[in-house]
Amino acid sequence: MAELEQHEGEQDLEKKIVETRERFKNEYLQDFAEKYDSRDVERLEKDDALVEGYLTWRIYVVDDALKMIDDSFQWRKEFGVNDLSESVIPRWMFETGAVYLHGYDKEGNKLFWFKVKLHVKDAKTILDKKKYVAFWLERYAKKEPGMPLTVVFDMAESGLSNIDMDFVRYIINCFKVYYPKFLSKMIIVDMPWIMNAAWKIVKSWLGPEAISKLKFASKSEIQSFIGPEYLPPHMGGTDPFKYSYPPLPDDDFQTPICDNGPIVSEDETESKEGETEVKDNLESSFNSTEVVAKPKKVNFVEDSVRSEDNDKGETSTRTKGARKPLTTFKGPLLDVSPAEELSFGSGETEKRSLIILSNVTKNQVAFKVRTTAPEKYRVKPSSSSCEAGASVDIVVSLHGGSQASPQDRFLVMAAEMDNAGSQELAQFWKEVPKTKIMEHRLRCHVLESAKPTVSPRKDSLVETGTSGQQEINTMLMRVMASNARLEQKLNTSLWVQKVLVALVLVLVVLNLQCLYLLGTTPRPS
Repeated sequence: MAELEQHEGEQDLEKKIVETRERFKNEYLQDFAEKYDSRDVERLEKDDALVEGYLTWRIYVVDDALKMIDDSFQWRKEFGVNDLSESVIPRWMFETGAVYLHGYDKEGNKLFWFKVKLHVKDAKTILDKKKYVAFWLERYAKKEPGMPLTVVFDMAESGLSNIDMDFVRYIINCFKVYYPKFLSKMIIVDMPWIMNAAWKIVKSWLGPEAISKLKFASKSEIQSFIGPEYLPPHMGGTDPFKYSYPPLPDDDFQTPICDNGPIVSEDETESKEGETEVKDNLESSFNSTEVVAKPKKVNFVEDSVRSEDNDKGETSTRTKGARKPLTTFKGPLLDVSPAEELSFGSGETEKRSLIILSNVTKNQVAFKVRTTAPEKYRVKPSSSSCEAGASVDIVVSLHGGSQASPQDRFLVMAAEMDNAGSQELAQFWKEVPKTKIMEHRLRCHVLESAKPTVSPRKDSLVETGTSGQQEINTMLMRVMASNARLEQKLNTSLWVQKVLVALVLVLVVLNLQCLYLLGTTPRPS
């Protein structure tokens, strides 16, 4: 029943995608084609995920999605987003370090930092600043399509002179209109109380679809969202990262190969020449130009796979017990299932996930699967080819006692082989142009069962994790404060009672004295 409902939902989504494209072509392109960049229009016609993003953000109302596409495409042409590069942006903006991408939150979302104290309102530079933000967002959208961002406003040492409401509104519109489904959450850290009124206005701009994504956090609360390894010391973190330019700080794409060389398959057919090819292809694929210091090395390298006798068994045996994907990314060469996430847990039945690659071309397609954590995962097969119209099942399994992390990533690379029989895969990947390589990234989703739990007797009393402990501490503080107030009231009440008793005693004494005087003094005649 659930599968039937899911199938019907997918069919309904496909219909809305077709309807959105047809109506955009008929209602918006007829007389106003010059408003848009032709590259954006072409992408809308081919990229289902792009159309789905607008539909999802507008709750699948086609009229609203069309208005959003129109606004977004006009903005993209006005700012020349498709042609933004480092040479277009003034160099001093990169040197200030007011905006940059670095690190991940606890859910595995990339962090987009805004150092508010470094921003000063200036009408002469506002346009360049807006293009600067668009540059970073477009850069990320191309490298991590479909992956959400967590925006962090670092308010430390900032004041009213650093708040530019027009600029803040522009940033919000970037996620509300121009880059739908990109916002995971927006965290305001260490906000001065004097800015409360300004941020109340900001909340009204977000709208109902994004208001729940706005989080206010103090230095002590920020670690419930971001681990200390990606927080600067002034926020209580341990991240030694310090912004500098050049190069651009983008830790996913500028980390070098590990010191001992890339970890590749240990099949006897692979050689030292193959290792060199992996390294060269890796460096060119991610435009790695400089080494960026960071707490955790992240590098896309071939998964290390040990040859086993039973690897040659039936595919059905190999994929048995692996978690089946439910979503699909439709690419130009391969359809990749799942579309965004591989799910893993701690249980034995949760340690294997399946990637299904389906060739949608008329030629043979070569593919590779790389991971940022080769010591954790086994990928079988990690490199092979797929015939036209065929599918390949790839099993990704956790190795030994390893645990999945939201920061772990997988990269699927594919390229069409025009002369499939004339060359080996290693040679093919050496010669294929980078422009002809399709890349699709997947992240890890950690199932609830993978998180540490407390004993059954305590499950009903406390929650696991930092947020649960904080809630308990808050409750205890409230109880203690309440007890103190009650004790104070009780003491006050006892004091009042003592005063009242004393007053009563005084009145009794006075009354007795009056009676005594009346009884002994003679009445006047």
